[in-house]
Amino acid sequence: MSAVFLDPYRQGASLLHRADARLKLLMAIGFILSAALLPDGSWPALIMLLSLVISLAQLSQVGLMRILRRSLLALPFLLAALPVLFSRHGQALTQFSLFGLPVSISQPGLERFLTVVLKSWVSLLAAALLAAVTPFPQMLAAMRAMRAPRLLVAVIGLMWRYVFTMAGTAAQLLRARDSRSAVSLQEDLRSGGKLTWRARVTGGMAGSLLLRSVERSERVYAAMLARGYDGEVRGTSYEPLHAGGWATLICALAFYAGLVFFAWLLAG
Repeated sequence: MSAVFLDPYRQGASLLHRADARLKLLMAIGFILSAALLPDGSWPALIMLLSLVISLAQLSQVGLMRILRRSLLALPFLLAALPVLFSRHGQALTQFSLFGLPVSISQPGLERFLTVVLKSWVSLLAAALLAAVTPFPQMLAAMRAMRAPRLLVAVIGLMWRYVFTMAGTAAQLLRARDSRSAVSLQEDLRSGGKLTWRARVTGGMAGSLLLRSVERSERVYAAMLARGYDGEVRGTSYEPLHAGGWATLICALAFYAGLVFFAWLLAG
């Protein structure tokens, strides 16, 4: 797995790339919170948020399709929201039998499910856009400047770096497997064993990956301690936000608050 795929940041000279990392982080957090606070069925507000993040993605010159692909990586986790379809009481839209049990999908359940899906997707788009226009070290520095807990920032930073360590170890295991594997040139002769054999080999590789990653992480941490690491990653300090940055942040937060307020007003 290449580092290009793992690292979502893409270099650029757009306005979003040049903006202060603290400002981008606060605006992204406000965006996600406003999406989460919207009531069920607030389609106009969700469409406005979706239009906003798509417009910003176009402004960033990163590429809308790249942001969309990044956001789709986490969509399978939305399967956890499927029980909402059957757990809300109301007018039944359809009924069927599942494992001998009668199941019905209600209109409130479908509305709640679609709202959760759209909220999650819009939030993922915002997070993917933030990661695409902000280098990860700048994001950590912005979190420290915003007085985030020191231990939390250190854990996030180490987890991010450890992903590349595991990816490198996994690439070594895959190269070792390919160098020891034979591929038949005959079309009617299948290479490899049965599914159970392949599962056993994959399980062994996963166990080896875990052991090698733990051992390498201990060596990396020992090297960090030898270089004076004490739990704090030091870097250049941020200057105070200028008047334009404060004005942009206040306008964005006011827009989010007004959007949530009017959404609840229309829903009530």
